[in-house]
Amino acid sequence: MSAKPKLIMNQDQKNNMLNSSLFSSKSYDLSGEIVIPGDKSISHRCIILSSLAIGESKIIGLLNSFDINCTINSMKSLGACINLNKDDECIINGIGIGSLKQPKETLNFGNSGTSARLILGLVSTCPIETHFTGDESLSQRPMKRVTEPLIDFGANFQLRNSEFFPISVKGAEYPIPITYEMKVASAQVKSAIMLAGLNTPGITTIIEKERTRDHTETLFKYYGYDINIEEKDGKNFISFEGQKSLNPVNIKVPGDPSSAAYPLVAGLICNNSNIKIKNVLLNPTRDGLYKCLEEMGANIKYFNKKIEAGEITYDLEVSSSTLNPIDIPANRAPSMIDDYPILAVAASMANGTSIFRGLSELKVKESDRLLGIYNFLSKNGIDSSIEDDNLIINGNVEGPKGGALIETNLDHRIAMSSIILGMVSNEPVKVDDTETIKTSFPNFIKLMKKLGAKLSV
Repeated sequence: MSAKPKLIMNQDQKNNMLNSSLFSSKSYDLSGEIVIPGDKSISHRCIILSSLAIGESKIIGLLNSFDINCTINSMKSLGACINLNKDDECIINGIGIGSLKQPKETLNFGNSGTSARLILGLVSTCPIETHFTGDESLSQRPMKRVTEPLIDFGANFQLRNSEFFPISVKGAEYPIPITYEMKVASAQVKSAIMLAGLNTPGITTIIEKERTRDHTETLFKYYGYDINIEEKDGKNFISFEGQKSLNPVNIKVPGDPSSAAYPLVAGLICNNSNIKIKNVLLNPTRDGLYKCLEEMGANIKYFNKKIEAGEITYDLEVSSSTLNPIDIPANRAPSMIDDYPILAVAASMANGTSIFRGLSELKVKESDRLLGIYNFLSKNGIDSSIEDDNLIINGNVEGPKGGALIETNLDHRIAMSSIILGMVSNEPVKVDDTETIKTSFPNFIKLMKKLGAKLSV
């Protein structure tokens, strides 16, 4: 793998950071009932699939964030008619599979790796030429893991240093179906291949050694697309025939479990707290964090089970808890890959040593997230270390020292986790950039203040 380029921010990004820093101070008595924004993964996929259906789809509860707007703008450039209302209701008139238009401009994905990787797959089997760009953070994330299987369909890619953005794509005029065994446990790579297969004649087959989040498979079925999923010899086989039709739908996006994790952990570790969180997605391929917290002794109650968008949702109630340390096996990582930063905060308040194993995938997120977690823990006086791809955290029920300035490096999850850490620290924690939080959780600060968090500029 090529070396990742150094993250260099432009002047606008530096100015935004100066204007969006925040102090997080020790907080008590958190209480209230909140609704979490729509799931980011499902929102991306609903926009794309609705754009490929023939007819009008209505999406309710869509996450209205920077990342999602990148997907919306890209699909508009590719020919879909999309209108997003103020109440997060989205109306999409789709153009059909294989009917993407040649975009007139370069598609700018900002900080959204999900948008970029999924749409790379989508355009790779359409006979159009597409140019991709993004911000400095996205430009250091590896894309070869996505483009390698897409080349097998017949697509041609030009990447910087054979690995990074910007990327030019010449889609296959006569795409060839593939059978591909996943080299890394990545739902984004899997979904990119599935989207490429939609416009490919014949059977596309994906083989997973480890199951990853399965929202794309669920949504294929929800949009009326035939797909076969079976387990054989300990592997997961996903297969479908391309060049069929997607049906338009009315769909409600459930609340994002990764976003819910931040107020949830705050409710567990801040003294005398009780919080209710409504309509949280708890897909079995996304619930690793919740399993870990339960094993640590967290007081979490689940009630009001529903089915939204083919997914199981619950209302949650959490209250202050005494947490035990945990040793997390590497095979749990795919079900909670986005949630290690906030779980690290919980582990910092546990009575003993926690070990998070097999975190290599964190090195290719919005930042080197493994290093980012270690930095915000150690700078605030939490005894922690990295050994190979494992993170060791020595918790302290008395709380971290705090007092540090945390550089988020354009990583929204590092920013939010640092804010939650500040809420149990003995000295306020300063976060250099809260603007990046709009990537996934635009009303995070407002919501946390509503619950009683002591946050100030």
